Amino acid sequence: MINSIFEPDVQGVIKEARSQKTKQVTVDGEVVEIPTPFPSPQDWRDQIIYMIMIDRFNNPDVAPKHLPFDAKFGGFQGGKIKGITAKLEYLKSLGVTAVWITPPLQNPRFSDGSYHGYGIQNFLRVDARYGTEQGLQELIDEAHARGIYVILDIVINHAGDVFEYQEHGAQAPFRDFPYDIFWRKADGTPNPNWQVAPQDMLDDPDLTPDAAVFPDEIRDNRFFRRQGNRLWGTKGDFFSLKELKTDFSEVTPEHGFYHPVRDIMIRAYQYAIAKFDIDGFRIDTLKHVERPFARIFGNAIREFALSIGKKNFFTYGETADNDEKIAEYTGRFASDPDSLVGVDAALDFPVFHVLPGVMKGFNAPSQLAHLYEDRKEVHRGQKGPGKVLISTHGEASRFFVTFLDNHDQKCRFRFSDPSDPDRFDAQVTMGVGCLFALQGVPVIYYGTEQGLHGAGDSDENVREALWGKPNAFDTNNAFHKAIQEIAAVHASQPALRYGRQFFRAISGSGTEFGISTTAPGIVAFSRILNDMEVVVVASTLIDRSFSGFVIVDFALNPPDTSLDLLYSNQGANATLPGSVIEKLKGSVIIHRLRGGTTNGPVRALPFTLKPMEIHIIGKKGS
Repeated sequence: MINSIFEPDVQGVIKEARSQKTKQVTVDGEVVEIPTPFPSPQDWRDQIIYMIMIDRFNNPDVAPKHLPFDAKFGGFQGGKIKGITAKLEYLKSLGVTAVWITPPLQNPRFSDGSYHGYGIQNFLRVDARYGTEQGLQELIDEAHARGIYVILDIVINHAGDVFEYQEHGAQAPFRDFPYDIFWRKADGTPNPNWQVAPQDMLDDPDLTPDAAVFPDEIRDNRFFRRQGNRLWGTKGDFFSLKELKTDFSEVTPEHGFYHPVRDIMIRAYQYAIAKFDIDGFRIDTLKHVERPFARIFGNAIREFALSIGKKNFFTYGETADNDEKIAEYTGRFASDPDSLVGVDAALDFPVFHVLPGVMKGFNAPSQLAHLYEDRKEVHRGQKGPGKVLISTHGEASRFFVTFLDNHDQKCRFRFSDPSDPDRFDAQVTMGVGCLFALQGVPVIYYGTEQGLHGAGDSDENVREALWGKPNAFDTNNAFHKAIQEIAAVHASQPALRYGRQFFRAISGSGTEFGISTTAPGIVAFSRILNDMEVVVVASTLIDRSFSGFVIVDFALNPPDTSLDLLYSNQGANATLPGSVIEKLKGSVIIHRLRGGTTNGPVRALPFTLKPMEIHIIGKKGS
């Protein structure tokens, strides 16, 4: 059992990871040989990520502990790592090429409320409630054998509920200096003899790998802030999750000036990469880590992965803020004196805060267009910190991981009206279609493909125990089949993965064009890569059809050009787009997004959309 990041076994695992070899994996009765360490994808924009809460996805052996499966519940339901392994073929059939799983590392064993995994107590062990180290290795190996990458959710900002505040318990009000604390024993009770973090496992029988915090090196009062709950914009705990003091520094004869907490976290997660052959990290609460550490961590992980042959290990952070703040943590700007870059990408909260509302008809499509125009200014260095590294705004897509909903929200994207449960289902496929076509690496939240629609006053409403749903993994489910089709279009059209992005003016009359400023309205944009253009039009109208024209690239689309309907969520009931027509100079008025008008010439594509219908239009085989 490993308790220290400097044990010989850790050194051995890291050394072994640097030797390229192959491994035989049995998949559905057949032996598949895979390289190890498993090579990274050339470009993560080629991937479709599926986000899984381990405890809430699948257990092939028993039903969920608490029923009904979709009830609001804040304890362990019983999902297992092996339950994910059992459904890898199902995920592959959906079009998934990478799975992102919530943290599998050990949370306090006494806590039923830590089912989510984000309150880690032992950074070197797999939580037995999810499974075993061998089970995690089997998941990763079998995923690799199917061509699926595995991304681990990790935490570097805080640990779990590993100590109690004197006279307060698990939580205390924030204050400007540290409280006195008692570290917890394995059963969760505070040990009155542990006001200072215990050190010697041989002399103290209460100190086991389930008590206090591990590895040994992190078990130090100085390494935790101990100032109580976070205030807005202030350092501190997330309720009972205790914040690490990652900005702590000291000078020692052995190391000189250094940051021990940073070094420990980096080493622990490098060990995880080496041991399990992980392909990427999603970094929880990255915004709350001081920027220098976020940058150092990203570079240290990148360089370690390169040293073992993973040339494109993927790191993306939870930076729930605007584009300027995201830019401080991702690798787009090089104005700092050390010229380091940060983590590779960020969860795209700016788009999340707008796209779902646009898809549901609450927000005008112009809001989405304005968001991307503002983002281009950030990329050019006209807003936010410093110099830019992007050559074209098409490159922006590599820096964002996009989503419609996730485990931290209070409601899923799908809304099911009790009086007419399926009335708004087309919004889901329209939303997923736009998500997969917009810039970024798209994420599907588990259960979206089976029509889950949890909603309420807590994130527990969207953390359903999927396997408890009748016919939970139905590949004939209409949502599953639609996502499968959209994923196939995403895979077949390079422009949707790498292309520049332009929001397009539309017109109902054919004479006056503009980006839709009404809610509901018509979303229209293009992705262009070299000589390929893919056009997306989507109607957020819920009670009437729309016929009109969308401007397309003048040079790429001569008059009478015919384009193919690559996808419609109306299937065979869709109206095919017409041929490209030219509008002569002076025959049209085009309203620009930022104000002003032009009068042509333009080329436009006729289209007709039913309520909540999306068209993805381009050239098959291009």
